[in-house]
Amino acid sequence: MIAFVFPGQGSQKVGMGRGLAERFPECEEAFAQADAALEVPLSSLCFEGPADQLVLTEHTQPAVMAVSVAALRALTARGVSAQWLAGHSLGEYTAYVAAGTLSFGDALRTVRNRGRYMQEAVPLGQGAMAVIMGLDEPTVIQACIEAADGQVVSPANLNAPGQIVVSGEAAAVQRTGVRAKELGARRVISLDVSAPFHCAMMRPAQDRLAQDFRSLVVSDPAVPVVANVDAQPKRGAAEAISCLIDQVTAPVRWEEVVGRLASEGVDTYVEVGFGNVLKGLIRKIDRGARIFSVSDPDGVEAAVGALAS
Repeated sequence: MIAFVFPGQGSQKVGMGRGLAERFPECEEAFAQADAALEVPLSSLCFEGPADQLVLTEHTQPAVMAVSVAALRALTARGVSAQWLAGHSLGEYTAYVAAGTLSFGDALRTVRNRGRYMQEAVPLGQGAMAVIMGLDEPTVIQACIEAADGQVVSPANLNAPGQIVVSGEAAAVQRTGVRAKELGARRVISLDVSAPFHCAMMRPAQDRLAQDFRSLVVSDPAVPVVANVDAQPKRGAAEAISCLIDQVTAPVRWEEVVGRLASEGVDTYVEVGFGNVLKGLIRKIDRGARIFSVSDPDGVEAAVGALAS
């Protein structure tokens, strides 16, 4: 059984998607639709940069989505389909495009706003994120509680066994890293991020995003999507949108998402979009799974050769 999984912010790189657009007409059309929906040359930003513009959150999020949708169209045009869908953070929006819950244009505009709201929620430098390696969730929560000292800090991404990202106020995140090492963490790595995602500091962004969703026309997913917030499959539009809104301040439970997919019989994962971050995480969670990364024409051809019916 096949699941398509879609990457989130952090996978971007100048040049992404260019090979897809040059090789496959349906991919070229996807980028043209993205440019039209946003009324900006998003495709040029993906293909040519500049990098300092691509990494701005309000640009990164629609850019990553556009590449994923282009890769998705290349796969589906060649007979590869999935019985399950999921996405990491931003990638969950792409999953709902694939499921037909959100239109491509609406999703692009929504994630552009999402990125803008997230950036504006917390002044640059006041928030931080860090990866804690080698501790389980209860111990990371303990480190956060003991280091908070009245400030915000909490788990933000439960990515894989022994790999948990914390997010919050910069000083609290730093103290949490120190406490985590005292509790046995192998390593603590500060992340170069523009805002502290998936924590309570993002509440203003969540409230603004909820208002945006009120104006959108949405449909029930044609394929179930396993949500980040609770690792449960969503089959109705209302619960899908509620989970996307809650996701702004809630942790991404990626280890549980992959575990749920595996429990439903998924044995093959296709990472649809630029990079291979999810491939690495899934290998740590479901060691027996087949995993393909599809971000360029070679990746499309490899997946199609192995999976097309």
